Amino acid sequence: MIFLEANHVHKAYANHVALNDVSISVERGKVFGLLGPNGAGKSSLIRIINRITAPDKGEVLFDGHPLSDRDISRIGYLPEERGLYRKMKVGEQAIYLARLKGIDKATATKRLSEWFEKFDIMPWWNKKVEELSKGMQQKIQFVSTVIHEPDLLIFDEPFSGFDPVNADLLKREILELRDKGRTVIFSTHNMQSVEEVCDDIALINKSRVVLNGNVDEIKRRYRQGILSLSLEGAETLPDSFLQGLDILDHKHKGDKHMLRIKRSENVTNRDIITMLPEEVSLMKFEEELPSMNDIFIQTVKEDVNNEK
Repeated sequence: MIFLEANHVHKAYANHVALNDVSISVERGKVFGLLGPNGAGKSSLIRIINRITAPDKGEVLFDGHPLSDRDISRIGYLPEERGLYRKMKVGEQAIYLARLKGIDKATATKRLSEWFEKFDIMPWWNKKVEELSKGMQQKIQFVSTVIHEPDLLIFDEPFSGFDPVNADLLKREILELRDKGRTVIFSTHNMQSVEEVCDDIALINKSRVVLNGNVDEIKRRYRQGILSLSLEGAETLPDSFLQGLDILDHKHKGDKHMLRIKRSENVTNRDIITMLPEEVSLMKFEEELPSMNDIFIQTVKEDVNNEK
């Protein structure tokens, strides 16, 4: 079921077109990756969804109705540019931010204590924000974003400044929120995170959506027929077998062989298996799918070339 839709959204600032006929559909209970180079239009769309600005044309539908100011309480937004009151104590500030979102003090204190324990930041409750590392401050802002248990969460570069351990912690929390039924929009330049977290994506380049869909389906769509084979049983492979393949790489030690080959369009996986010499055993056979980083670069380059 679609939870959020942007339909033919257009936004311009002076002589700059930020969004040009942009349409996306975000499914309920999914993590949706909003991707694109710097200046592509991602932030403009996020501001529109948060009702910070309004589209010049088009509409945004939220849970089946036109997005309005009353829906903002159901949205949690963690912007790329963070901001906490540096001289204020951590716990006091977190309660203040929770109260701004309509949570009474007792409930806010209870929820915050649970999150602070989970993130191992309870010892910092009475410290001033300026005493915290950047990563610690971002944990506080993440908690402040989710504390009112919104239906839609928007994270803009949430892993910026995190070490690998804390980035992994945050990824697990985002996936747990999704599994609890929350809908997540996730904007990042880190394509590895996209593969680990996102169900669906839209790639915006120069104000237009140039690629969208399910992550796994997109990777299959861009596959290039590159296969990895692991063989055992013969110290040398017959020339008749090797010459019938487009070999990208061949490593071997003793009777073990690792091959990367590019499959021709008129050749099936079954054909290649049938070609194997009788004296070898097939230990591994898998198709390599392109990474989202490769797909990102390829799509943006193709879009630039199409404009020339």
